[in-house]
Amino acid sequence: MSQFFGSKKVLGVLGAGQLGKMMAQAASPWDLTLHMLDPTPGAPAAHLCTHCQTGDFRDEETVMAFGKNCDVLTIEIEQVNVRALERLEAEGKAVYPQPRALKIIQDKGLQKRFFDEHGLPTSPYQLYDGPEALRRDNPAFPKVQKKRTEGYDGRGVQMLRNASDLDRLLPGPCVVEDAVDIGTEISVIAARSPSGEVVTYDPVEMQFHPEANLVEFLAAPARIPPALAEAARKLARDTIEAFDLVGLLAVEMFIDTGGNLLINEVAPRPHNSGHHSIEACVTSQYQQHLRAILNLPLGETALRSPAVMLNLLGEEGHAGPVRYAGVEAVLRAPDAFLHLYGKHETRPFRKMGHLTVLDASLERAIECARALKPQLKAQT
Repeated sequence: MSQFFGSKKVLGVLGAGQLGKMMAQAASPWDLTLHMLDPTPGAPAAHLCTHCQTGDFRDEETVMAFGKNCDVLTIEIEQVNVRALERLEAEGKAVYPQPRALKIIQDKGLQKRFFDEHGLPTSPYQLYDGPEALRRDNPAFPKVQKKRTEGYDGRGVQMLRNASDLDRLLPGPCVVEDAVDIGTEISVIAARSPSGEVVTYDPVEMQFHPEANLVEFLAAPARIPPALAEAARKLARDTIEAFDLVGLLAVEMFIDTGGNLLINEVAPRPHNSGHHSIEACVTSQYQQHLRAILNLPLGETALRSPAVMLNLLGEEGHAGPVRYAGVEAVLRAPDAFLHLYGKHETRPFRKMGHLTVLDASLERAIECARALKPQLKAQT
């Protein structure tokens, strides 16, 4: 859709959070007309896009009214009104990712079924209507319980280690997975255009915050054998093609202690596991997303440099107007890049920013990031 260049054609984005902010930053050099919809006045991307409308992207009629003024629609968050997107698509609007794929991905139970139906490896699981059905089943432990819908940023997921944990089950329909004996957790981002072109990024290695269940630390490339890295890229490609999805798909995977790849879950948008690509890759995930949904040639995904990414999370015990500590230490470090998301209020474990460190040696990048981590804080 090269007609987007030098024209007033409108790209609409549901959501204007930090992912929308970085998408807007990627769109700026191309002078794209970017309209965004977000329920929060002054959302992180609001001052970077052509127009930001305050409104609920979960509300069908709000999304319909917003979408009618757009030529292409995309998302930066999954929790949007799919019915409105289906109606807009039926009226001839280009909507990416497509509503049919988004409807599956919004429901973790449907996701797991999709993986099974398409021969995509994933952990064994059971679906339950609610906590009582799970208690009656009295499953063998350990298990992982996930809410089928509304889970986001580590919420709606918990480990069930023994029968006593059945007293604190999450409410509502859920997926209960066998706990995997995990060796490494990785993510691969794939991109696909309407013409069917597909590219994948190098796998990245992830470590999660033990309480918040959020990615806290990322190393690129993942420290895994080359054959396994290639297999992970192929699995990501197979997954985005199975969904017939246009845009980005982040495919989070487990490598179990036997060296097997298992898909954990997927996200149909720019993803936390691709933040490093802004500085570390030839094409950032944000520019790649724009290339994909506008049916432009997809960009080269190679790493320019090994990289480490740290999420900057709100400090425990701090809620209120944010104050950052340790910024000077980051700015003194060579090849360290700080991204603050523009959220005025912090709270425990809220994503407030991220830090990317580059080095020709991944181990040196890891050492630098670990030295900076205890200094950089989002507090009150």
